[in-house]
Amino acid sequence: MKFVDEATIRVQAGNGGPGCVSFRREKYIPRGGPDGGDGGHGGSVYLVADENLNTLADFRVQRTFRAVHGVSGAGKNRTGASGADLEVPVPPGTRVLAADTGELIGDLVAPGERLLVAAGGDGGRGNTRFKSSVNRAPRQSTPGTPGEKRNLNLELSVLADVGLLGLPNAGKSTLIRAVSAARPKVADYPFTTLHPNLGVVSVEAHRSFVMADIPGLIEGAAEGAGLGIRFLKHLERTRLLLHVVDIAPPDPAIDAVGDARAIISELERFSPELAARERWLVINKADLVGDDELEQRRAALCDALDWHGPVYVVSALAGTGTRRLVTDIMMRLEALAAESRGDA
Repeated sequence: MKFVDEATIRVQAGNGGPGCVSFRREKYIPRGGPDGGDGGHGGSVYLVADENLNTLADFRVQRTFRAVHGVSGAGKNRTGASGADLEVPVPPGTRVLAADTGELIGDLVAPGERLLVAAGGDGGRGNTRFKSSVNRAPRQSTPGTPGEKRNLNLELSVLADVGLLGLPNAGKSTLIRAVSAARPKVADYPFTTLHPNLGVVSVEAHRSFVMADIPGLIEGAAEGAGLGIRFLKHLERTRLLLHVVDIAPPDPAIDAVGDARAIISELERFSPELAARERWLVINKADLVGDDELEQRRAALCDALDWHGPVYVVSALAGTGTRRLVTDIMMRLEALAAESRGDA
């Protein structure tokens, strides 16, 4: 199924049913008085996070969702039936925004979370409601109120613990293939990854994390160049970023330092908060360079970037260094989880 991470839908709650004007008419009971019931409430529309979904593709087919209207009241003080609520399933990680204003309405993260996006209308009042000592035979009622109608923008941000960041062909897809069961496309040309790929990295029994392979960025991505701007938001939920750098680019004219700086610059322009998130440097394709030259390039890269964080040298294709990398990631994620819980 094609990955779709944005969709626009229209939701319409049910209208409330109108109240009823009725009078009691029974044999031997003169002047029975008003007995018109209230109308039923209209159904509301909810978005519900469904763990069985991982894409917004279904909304390319159906874009309008309507709840059921309330039923009108009836004689003998019978209240009309209320319309059933409508639940629309969406994948966890879906942000919901008002299409006209861009206001964030809600963020569905955990499976089972529900978000009210359109409230049903109230039922109208029947003429029984208007009975009083001075108005014994009221002939007025009220119509039900209309249900809410809204246009919504849905944005899916994948739920991953670790995000891979880097230029096209830096080896991100190869890395996620090496450490998980994910099988993204790998080829020797740029932009082979056209949508995010998720892989579960199992370190040992009951210890695993989710890694996201994001389409490669290019300079100007924060302004819309290439594919990056559409997918940078998928990194916002990650707790740790891996900046993957190709230490042995095929073109000698390519400057690994300049490319790494360009990625950092795009990250800062897109979101300073995301740029401040913990980030590790992963130097890839070590199998293409001799040991001495590899160490020289690694040192030069770290000096040029003024890098003081963790650095890992790996070969995703050969699997060299990947085991240590994922083990350290698992330990760091567990430490972050303990910090968030307030454990000592």
